[in-house]
Amino acid sequence: MEDRRVLGLDVGARRIGVALSDASGFLSSPLTTVGAVPRERAIAEIVRLARENEVVEVVVGLPLTLRGEIGPQAEIIHAFVREIAPALGLPVALFDERLTTAAAEQMLRDLGVKPEKRKQQIDQVAASIILQDYLDHTRNLRGES
Repeated sequence: MEDRRVLGLDVGARRIGVALSDASGFLSSPLTTVGAVPRERAIAEIVRLARENEVVEVVVGLPLTLRGEIGPQAEIIHAFVREIAPALGLPVALFDERLTTAAAEQMLRDLGVKPEKRKQQIDQVAASIILQDYLDHTRNLRGES
């Protein structure tokens, strides 16, 4: 089986959560959190992480409205992807991320993570949920189990 390491991003105004799949592209794990500003430094750090981990694709969470429409937040993500895609030189996919931050918050709460630690981990856990959902979705589309 070919390596299919994928990077997942949960892009926010202050922080960008980063997750990484295993080499088979089957499981996602939280990796780190990158400061979102200045934007040039954030992009350079994500490019470094992608190269260092031999990533073949990047998935960015797209915050659609609850009705599934593109709102102001989704427009910001589209602009971010237009900036980062040329720097990465890799395929960049957008994937619906509705409610992932809430799911990440609940997961950390269920695991007993203290509130002050949750804030440090929430973005990378949300990125991991987005990435896992994407990996599962693409695997189902290819008819793999």
